[in-house]
Amino acid sequence: MLDISPTPAPAPKPSTPAPKHLKKQAPIPQAPAKTRASQSAPVAPPKIIGSKYTTTDLNVWSAPAQAGTLLTVLSAGSKVSVTGQVQGVWAQIVRNGAARWVKAQYLSATKPVPVAQKPASPTGGISAKACASGSSVESGLTADAIRVHRAICNLFPSVTSYGGLRSGDSGSEHATGHALDIMVSGSKGQEIADWLHAHYKQLGVSQLIWEQHIWTVQRSSEGWRAMPDRGGVTANHYDHVHVTVYGNSGTV
Repeated sequence: MLDISPTPAPAPKPSTPAPKHLKKQAPIPQAPAKTRASQSAPVAPPKIIGSKYTTTDLNVWSAPAQAGTLLTVLSAGSKVSVTGQVQGVWAQIVRNGAARWVKAQYLSATKPVPVAQKPASPTGGISAKACASGSSVESGLTADAIRVHRAICNLFPSVTSYGGLRSGDSGSEHATGHALDIMVSGSKGQEIADWLHAHYKQLGVSQLIWEQHIWTVQRSSEGWRAMPDRGGVTANHYDHVHVTVYGNSGTV
């Protein structure tokens, strides 16, 4: 006899258990509202405590030392806001709400008198009077180098040591009489460097080096530029102002 009874339905398969790592997930931690707000808040500008003036054309850097980028050059006599923060020879200033860095030694609490207004001699001109030790220093120098020597020796009589011709110094302006070293340091050296910078046309000056910084006529818009460390006081020009001249282009 044919069995036509209905086929029993298959038993339902047990559901596959979810992996343990999907059963319960720990909630993703959320940063406290105060922390998230602080991350998006603008950085407060540095606190300004006063102002000073630049004593020469001054480079402005994004960070102290060689880690920074040269941003601009401030002209002598510019007023800047200061924070009082100092790192070695660098002082922090504030420009357009941002912290910037300059050489501290070129900042003054009082506005300097423009160098051009200071008399170069009792008569107000640049002296060309022969120096007491002129013959030994000026031997082999070009006309412009002699101009520089006589102007400095008459205006700054306390300076008595100079470096002139060095015939064996191959590759140097000293070998051709186009350079003069004025042996001086500290604030007096800075005063001389500033004075020469202000009178470079009359004296035929093409380049100045002082305290590991260089100024040239060709790149005068950049002011005094930092130089790499050469490893010593003399090599870095901390004990003398180096002057390079054109030869015979001065007007005094």
